[in-house]
Amino acid sequence: MSETQDTQIEHFPDRSLRRLLQDKEYVRGLVQIIAPDIEVFLDFSRITYKKRSFISKALQERESDVLLSVPFQEDTDATDTDALFIYILIEHQSTVDKTMGFRLLSYMVQIWESQRREWETEKLPENERRLQPILPILFYTGDRPWTVPVSPTAIMDVPEILERFVPSFDTLFLGVKETEAEALTQSGHPLGWLLRVLQKEHSDETEISEALADAMSHIASADEDFAPQVAEALRYFVQLIFHRRSLEERDALVDIIRQHIQESKELETMAQTTAEFLREEGREEGKAEGKAEGREEGREEGRAEGKQDAVLKLLQLQFQDVPETLSREIRNIHNLTHLDTLLEQAITAQSLDEIDTQSALKN
Repeated sequence: MSETQDTQIEHFPDRSLRRLLQDKEYVRGLVQIIAPDIEVFLDFSRITYKKRSFISKALQERESDVLLSVPFQEDTDATDTDALFIYILIEHQSTVDKTMGFRLLSYMVQIWESQRREWETEKLPENERRLQPILPILFYTGDRPWTVPVSPTAIMDVPEILERFVPSFDTLFLGVKETEAEALTQSGHPLGWLLRVLQKEHSDETEISEALADAMSHIASADEDFAPQVAEALRYFVQLIFHRRSLEERDALVDIIRQHIQESKELETMAQTTAEFLREEGREEGKAEGKAEGREEGREEGRAEGKQDAVLKLLQLQFQDVPETLSREIRNIHNLTHLDTLLEQAITAQSLDEIDTQSALKN
């Protein structure tokens, strides 16, 4: 087992950032960083998060996008009923994907198609049938520079004379690792400071310590209106530390967070939650590896039981009470891959409703 990570949360980057973007204030912070000229016209207090049931199963399985609707008011004197609602599609990527332009176009077409179906269902008059504009955002946190165009042409061999026949659209792009640190925090939003720490996730201990201390000094002094976002930032930092940094660094990095907050009870709970999860994984891994050769079935059973314990312990630390029915469902899952899916859900869940044992069985 690696000394850097007791266990690997496969989708940690996607799931953790997707959790942040379920907070409308973090969505505002993202748009503020990459499109301040547009942000001033959007009423983020009236965001509506959209279900993705109309998106094809192949795209849904990526679980890295966030879709929401928000009013756009170019005229500040306009009434609420005059507001134009636009869709914001946020796609998070931690690796470079040449198909991104085509994928975004596919999303957008399916969104518009769902709107067209609503016209027919609601029997709207022809003169009221309008598609809502879509603001696509590519939120990239990978280490490699993003050098491919966000266009369907990236996966085409198309002569220049034919390029005008390929659908084109603008995409707002934020490459976290290649953006100047000052540009991320120019607006002063907590998201910018969080991203400055993310920039250093693989740097040496001195660099990430300095980035974390700098971020905490600003985040901890944020206006009280940002209290929920500060709490989410602390949670994100703890998870980043435990899933990206070595065992030897963890205590010192958590100490940096502790030094900048007055009430550390929630921090201690978050740290304990993650540490317990990792320790349970480590214990069961050790038990499994210590069994004699030829005891593969017993080894698998021991690892499964360890992962079940880790999921339940994690949920108990976060939510105190775990319903008996949910506990029983988790105990009935023995496939290690399915249990890993549940672990990923548990580490980023905001409520017990997000723990989907049926979904784990499908993955």
